[in-house]
Amino acid sequence: MGVFTFNDEHVSTVAPAKLYKALAKDADEIVPKVISAAQSVEIVEGNGGPGTIKKLSIVEDGKTDFVLHKLDAVDEANFGYNYSLVGGTGLDESLEKVEFETKIVAGSDGGSIAKITVKYHTKGDATLSDAVRDETKARGTGLIKAIEGYVLANPDY
Repeated sequence: MGVFTFNDEHVSTVAPAKLYKALAKDADEIVPKVISAAQSVEIVEGNGGPGTIKKLSIVEDGKTDFVLHKLDAVDEANFGYNYSLVGGTGLDESLEKVEFETKIVAGSDGGSIAKITVKYHTKGDATLSDAVRDETKARGTGLIKAIEGYVLANPDY
């Protein structure tokens, strides 16, 4: 198994505590509202804490796929949230899993910066293709922007 690690950042005008709440605590309710392809998020194992596995069902181009997310760690005091994509029809066949380590820190003017480390674990001696990496990054960025947009559009959130 190979491990390929990349770092990314997303700058937001949303305050750290509010962005963390939306991304880490309320995403299961927000995602189906803001991502048209997302049909549902459901817990398939666990109680919502670390070790919990969630199933995100997606319909794109008339095809239904799903991906399994495993909650690895939650650090509310430091706005940290780690999870892994561990299976499902939406996970590329070359991948064993994809780990996301997210920490939200204060940015300028009351906003925040989401610092994300992504670790791709490939099966066997497979290499990570640029297409798989680019697609995963685009989906992750789209998810963060959609949730951020929801928070900005709902000032009472």
